[in-house]
Parts: sequence; structure tokens; C-alpha cells
Amino acid sequence: MTETALSFELPANLAVEKFIAKLSKKTVIELALQQYSLKTFYDSFDWRLYNANLICEFNQSKNGSSLSLISSLNGKVITSTELDDVPAFASEFKDNVMANKLAMLLEVRALLPLTTVDLQIYKINILNREQKTVARLMIEQYDQLKTRLSIQAIKGYDKAYIRLSALLQDEFSLKTAEKGLLIRALKRQGRKPNDYSSKLNLKLTPEMTAAEAVRVIYKTLLKTIKLNEQGTIEDIDSEFLHDFRVAVRKTRSALSQIKAIFPDEHNAYYKEYFAWLGTITGLTRDMDVYLLSFDDYKASLPESMREDLNPLHEFLLFKQAHAQKELANHLKSKKYLTTLHDWELYLKRFIEKEDLQKNTHISIKELADSRIWKVYQQVLNDGAAINEDSPAELLHDLRKTCKKLRYLMEFFQSLYPPEKIKTLIKALKGFQEVLGNFQDYEVQEISLKQFSEEMMQQGTPSNTFLAMGVLVQGLEERRGKARHDFTGRFNDFKVPLNQKVFKFLFAHKSKGE
Repeated sequence: MTETALSFELPANLAVEKFIAKLSKKTVIELALQQYSLKTFYDSFDWRLYNANLICEFNQSKNGSSLSLISSLNGKVITSTELDDVPAFASEFKDNVMANKLAMLLEVRALLPLTTVDLQIYKINILNREQKTVARLMIEQYDQLKTRLSIQAIKGYDKAYIRLSALLQDEFSLKTAEKGLLIRALKRQGRKPNDYSSKLNLKLTPEMTAAEAVRVIYKTLLKTIKLNEQGTIEDIDSEFLHDFRVAVRKTRSALSQIKAIFPDEHNAYYKEYFAWLGTITGLTRDMDVYLLSFDDYKASLPESMREDLNPLHEFLLFKQAHAQKELANHLKSKKYLTTLHDWELYLKRFIEKEDLQKNTHISIKELADSRIWKVYQQVLNDGAAINEDSPAELLHDLRKTCKKLRYLMEFFQSLYPPEKIKTLIKALKGFQEVLGNFQDYEVQEISLKQFSEEMMQQGTPSNTFLAMGVLVQGLEERRGKARHDFTGRFNDFKVPLNQKVFKFLFAHKSKGE
């Protein structure tokens, strides 16, 4: 027997009571349950469950409430658990199966309600001559949505399942339900699945002027900033702030890298504003990262020392809460709101025909080629100049240059053959990883030493400082390994094939400098 849950829809002119009455004349039935219920759909802000082909339903009725993960491919219930309220994070679930499944998919993201529908549920047993249940039929009658029916097979009675399915289709002319209930419920609210993604999905064309294209880029990044603004203020989960910061950083990078589009005074003004946004969000993000890394910190220590690190966790929670409160105040301030609104208006009002900036009217393809090629050459030259004796600052500077190159390639990837540009971005990400690790380990070492000084004034137990010292030593070793790995990862990035593709895609003479 197939595991697919067969679902049908009642036509609008066939009421549930009339359908049940008609069905009772065709087969022996028993109305096992009729009750009012609420169904709430959940997912992360960025649709991680939906993209894993899962629908998360929280069903509430007078008989109890339960959360279920259901395959959107075949309607099969993957796992279900009874609970009164839906926790925000996977780690808060008492059911280990549900917790582990959600943790694997959601990671650090919160589980959020998407939409709620109310319904009447009818559960009908299909009986044979011996009055044994051979199949079950569930009817869900919604307000403003079509009534749905689903058949549940009973083990050992496959033929009854097949007969019931044929009966519904032949005698009642029922059609198989096409779109999922979630999609229809969201449509009623003017929404659809995947209406948010942190990934840039820009559709630029080579014929666009540079001014037209950069406005598309800036507007897309602005939309991301605004969509993550409230979640950042409320501190729903750490990814809201992360996506907010990335969009801010990319906007600032574009203002620095894609030059001579807007007048210099406007460019400088908004660069300063987005730099300020980067500054005011920095401490909260740092504390988020340390808290997210805390379990790894503990796991890296000898088992006898792990619990000694707990005071550090309390210290980080306090600092994060204080930084978050300040950040929320900044994002409600006149400076933030007014300037962001001015930026939005500026993007709408800017008229390229009235502007004589150097790069305003050239094609975006020409400008993209020249900028990417120039920054790529800088990466190769700066990387080749680094040896084992080079100061750490050179690796940090190279990391920043790689980030600029990555952003440019992501902004303009729709202008190039998908397979080629994606291969180069993947290679660059691999190289960035070792540079990012080197930077992160160094920053964490410095921060932990600073935290120790602050915690000394709070009567923290001495064993905690010993544990933190071992942690710092471990970070130093990791940093050393990242430094050692640099040459190999750089050589992987600049292999002749990659250089050939970079040259083929971007090495063209242009006016866009």
C-alpha cells in the first residue's frame, strides 16, 4: 500500500452534512468525532522547514493539542508530539525526536507562526459487514477555504482503501487536492512560501546602465534591512541581526566599490551612515557569536574543567542583553529611521538623465567586468606577497579585499554564465574560510582576555579563569593552524583553471574605472 495520503476537495456546492448523508447510503460509516479546531502553521523566518519539504502544523482542540511535521511530498506524518505551547527553539522541545529533527533543520533560527485557520473536523470510520473499521476518512471544513478530505488506510485492509478512493472519485466526482493548504492559507493573507530569503537573487541584464543596476542592488538590500529590522529589535533569534548586518555591510561595500554613479557628496553621506549601522550592531553580534559558540568552547576543554566555564556564559548573557537593549534604542532613533527613509526616497528620486557622473550611463556589464577584474588582481598580488613572516595585519587586509570581491561577484552573477560564476564564488568562499578563521580566533583570544579583566571585578571563581586560559590556548593553536593552512588554500584558489576563467569572464578593456 502506498504511504501517500490521498486528499480530495469537496465542491463548493456540496455541504459536509449532505456529503456524509450521501456517503452513508453507499457504504457503512460511523461518525467517530466532530469538533472545532485551530490549525497554525509554523516555520523559520527564512522557510527552512518548507525548503526541506516539511510542513509544521500545530493543531489545537478541546481534546488536546499537538505539533506535527508532515512531508509536503506525500503527506506522511514524519513525527508528532503532544504539547500545550510551541517552543521558539528546537532545544526547548522535551520530545527528543522532534527536538533533534528541528535542530538539524532550524539550527539557531526560531520557530514562528505563519498563519492560523479555524476548522471543523469530522472523523469517519468506514466499516465492513462485521462492523470492523477498514478505513478512515477525515474531513476538514475551513472558513473561506475549500473543504478537504483525506483517507487513512488500515493495515490489512488495502482493498477497502482502494474501494473508498474509487467511490469518492467515481460516485462523488471528487478531484484530488492540488495545492497544499499552507499555500492557500498564505495566499488569503497576500503571502506565499519563500517570500523571504537572505540570499541575493538579482536579475540584472548586460544592457542595463550602471545607475539602473545599482539601484536594483541597493533596493534589494534595503528590503532585507527593513524585513529584518523588527526581528532584530525584538531579538527573536540571532539570524535577524546577522542578515541585517550583512545587508548593511554589502550596501556599504557597494557604495565604496561601485563608484561614480551617485554624486560624491551623497555617496560619502550614505557610506558614513551605513558605517554607523555597522558600528552600533557590532557588539550585539559579537555577543551572539560567543553565546552560539559556547557549547563548542566547553567541548574543547578537558571534561573536569567544563563546568568551570559556566560563569563566562552568565557574563556573556548579561553583556548581550545590555548591548541588545542599546541596539534596539538605536534602531528606534530618529537618526536611524529618518536617514533610512531618506535613502529609500533617494533611490526612488535619483534620475540618471540629469546626472553627469562618470559611470552613470555605461553598461553595468562593462562596469562589473572592470571592477571584479581589478579587485581580483589585487587579491592575487596581496596573497602572493604574504609569507610565514608577514604580520597578521596583511592577512586581515586580504580578508577584507576578498570580501569586496565576493560581494561584487554576488551582485553581478546574473550577468555571467551560472556554472562558471558559481564555481569561482565557491572557490573564493573556500579561501575566505581560512582567512576568516584566522581573524575570528585572534579576535576571540583578545576578547576573552578582556572579559577576564572585567570578570575579576565581579568575584568570579579562580577556576573559571583557569578554564578560560586553557580556552585561549586552544584558540591560539587553532589560529596557528589557520595561518599554516593559508598557503595551501591560496594555491587552491589561484589554480591555473580558476585564473583562466576569471580572465575569460572579466578581463576586458572598459571605461568603468
